[in-house]
Amino acid sequence: MWYRRTFTVPKGWKVGDGKRLNLNFDAVDWQAEVYVNGRKITEHKGGYDRFTADVTDALKRGGPQELVVGVYDPTDSPGGENPPVGKQRLNPEGIWYTPSSGIWQTVWMEPVAADHATDVRTTPDVAGEKVAVQVRGVRDGLPVTAVAYDGEREAGRAIGTTGSALSVPVPDPHLWSPDDPHLYRLKVTVGKGASADRAGSYFGMRSIGVETVDGKQRTVLNGKPVFSMATLDQGFWPDGLHTAPTDEALAYDLVMHKKLGYNSVRKHIKVEPDRWFYHADRLGLLVWQDMPSMRSDRNPDAAARKQFESELKEMIEQHDSHPSVIMWVTFNEGWGQYDQARIADYAKELDPTRLVNNMSGHNCCGAVDGGNGDISDAHGYPGAQLPAPDGERALVSGEYGGLGLAIPGHAWPVRHTYVGVERDTYTDQYLSRLKEVEQLAACRGSNGAVYTQITDLEGELNGLLTYDRKVVKPDVQRLKAAHDALVEGASEGSLSCSAS
Repeated sequence: MWYRRTFTVPKGWKVGDGKRLNLNFDAVDWQAEVYVNGRKITEHKGGYDRFTADVTDALKRGGPQELVVGVYDPTDSPGGENPPVGKQRLNPEGIWYTPSSGIWQTVWMEPVAADHATDVRTTPDVAGEKVAVQVRGVRDGLPVTAVAYDGEREAGRAIGTTGSALSVPVPDPHLWSPDDPHLYRLKVTVGKGASADRAGSYFGMRSIGVETVDGKQRTVLNGKPVFSMATLDQGFWPDGLHTAPTDEALAYDLVMHKKLGYNSVRKHIKVEPDRWFYHADRLGLLVWQDMPSMRSDRNPDAAARKQFESELKEMIEQHDSHPSVIMWVTFNEGWGQYDQARIADYAKELDPTRLVNNMSGHNCCGAVDGGNGDISDAHGYPGAQLPAPDGERALVSGEYGGLGLAIPGHAWPVRHTYVGVERDTYTDQYLSRLKEVEQLAACRGSNGAVYTQITDLEGELNGLLTYDRKVVKPDVQRLKAAHDALVEGASEGSLSCSAS
């Protein structure tokens, strides 16, 4: 694929006078080459992460500038490269969907100082009442100031130099949670005077971990057990595939999670734009973020493994400051699996502050559990299942449900569903399956469940919403009441076990 357009640089940006011009590509699937005025500037492999091209030296004096982007995307071509593709297939059927290729996230340009931050990582320390602020992408030794605000009030500040994290005080922190998604603002300045680089950001004060509570391994948010009630969210739209039509549409599925009483969402083998994570942060949802998988029926070679790990690193580092993200899921049901334990350890090394699930559904489809990480995860359809306890990891039902219901006028041709139901019994059958989830929490210490799924998708009719998002299938109030009761009871340990 080839893209061509022209652009002009606003005169007020004063590019070349102590400033550089960056072109930022939030995501291009899969391999991109960038040319400005006929000069190759950069190339990049990876379909889900941002890359930046400094185009300053290729600019002409005034007038329009030519931008050309070439893209190659093998998707799942036989005999070719084996990149992380998630659910995309050249021949979609069943649980595999129409692929996206090329530029599918925002492209934008900005003037930057010669010394500028490319990213700001924030790592909260609730017990220490502080947040670590790490400026990325700039040379060491430059003066840096970080100031945290609670609303308009300054909460704390720190001054230091780049190359090490600043410790910004956050006294008596207002904790972030699904019930109270409180966010602090952050201002960071690199350098001094007119040439200083200034960046705005935000963070949430929260902790996440696994602890032994009453003899069982429990996921613990801000020091208290928390049950994750989630849906599988695959992030496809009928008019844009990977790309939502508007920012409102990007947020809509998350808004519906909250209205339906979910406190969590599993982003299934796709990585969304930063705006999606912002919406999860501000709305208050616990995100399980999957790494997009390689082909499920191929043993990845050395080149494919190297690329997979490169894209895993980029995914984690681009999104490791969002308070909503509590878990990295490195593999799903054995799809493209290799070195499961090592990859889980690698994810934990990259981000020791979050949970790692080494294999969602290690009871399914030839998957091999690496035996490590923080979470042990089983899939079951339609009824939820749990893995056997190992005394080390918290137990979850990584997928269950899949109740299929076609809504006339809003359904694509049926290719796959787990179990069909009638509309007048849909809510009752959903709540019946939820009762099984409740019993797993009450009797076996389950820490979470992921219902399949939030929306219909091409040939799948097991969504709570239709693919076009025009029809909500269940009774919203009944689901919210049941989810609220489950999350509260499972988190507090007050559910009653009725198993024999």
